[in-house]
Amino acid sequence: MKQYKNFINGEWMPAESGDAFVNSNPADTREEVTEYAKGGRADAQAAIEAAKKAFPGWRATTAPTRGKILSAVANIISGRQAELAELLCREEGKTKVEAGMEIGRTVDIFRFFAGMSYTIGGTVVPHDLPNNMLYTKREPLGVVALITPWNFPIALPAWKLAPALVSGNTVVMKPATMAPAMALEMAKAFEEAGLPKGVLNVVVGSGKEVGDELATNPVVQALSFTGSHEIGHGIYQQLAPRMTRAQMEMGGKNPTIVLADADLDLAAKLVAMAGFMMTGQVCTATSRAVVEEKVADEFTEKLMAEAKSRNVGNGM
Repeated sequence: MKQYKNFINGEWMPAESGDAFVNSNPADTREEVTEYAKGGRADAQAAIEAAKKAFPGWRATTAPTRGKILSAVANIISGRQAELAELLCREEGKTKVEAGMEIGRTVDIFRFFAGMSYTIGGTVVPHDLPNNMLYTKREPLGVVALITPWNFPIALPAWKLAPALVSGNTVVMKPATMAPAMALEMAKAFEEAGLPKGVLNVVVGSGKEVGDELATNPVVQALSFTGSHEIGHGIYQQLAPRMTRAQMEMGGKNPTIVLADADLDLAAKLVAMAGFMMTGQVCTATSRAVVEEKVADEFTEKLMAEAKSRNVGNGM
């Protein structure tokens, strides 16, 4: 069983409360996979304060220099792909193959935004007066908070984190308590890559305490959330009174539409893939099929055959 502490101001810290919790393998709950320090409001406040203090120095760092750190992180994660895929599979529950694909996607995300670091700047536009220059310059916001879900426990944190960091913001991240290992392993990669202390902070804990602190603390200038509509709606209401920038990515009830002239064999394969990949735990997963009536019975039989062909078991 791997043990983790919270990552605050470049240090691995136990929870102030001393509380901890254990995650088991969802495919075999007899296997205890990970143990975490259970952070609370005080830990979140310490992380926010660390990010606030680190912001001036990180803001003054050039974008290409920030990008080089992201590139180093990509290389570190790539070198640990097999190890991380196994840990992801055991804690989150998706298959080991899909876990490996997610690690690979994470590497691509960091490499993409590392490349973007050479394009961050501004624009020069024509002025209607002679001998005048009109230009724009992009500036970081400050401390930003990231609240990420359990279904993509490394790719989604990377998706939010890479653009935030390369733009010069400092970050406090709260990963989902069901699968936080990947976010903390990512923090280890940033530590190894030489990220200055306080630029990235990761606190594992409940939404009621850690999430609420991130949503209400006036130091936080922007918050990006992925999760349920209910929680996202509540966070948005907390941010709105002080006009803090909000980015809410929430789930839906996604249909696939199958018309009578469709290739029904292909349609059944695609609907099954969209519904069952990643154990079906994807915000864009197909959760219902809208089928033209005259092919509904035939399509249903083909879809049932696809479903029966799946093997349900341990993701390893």
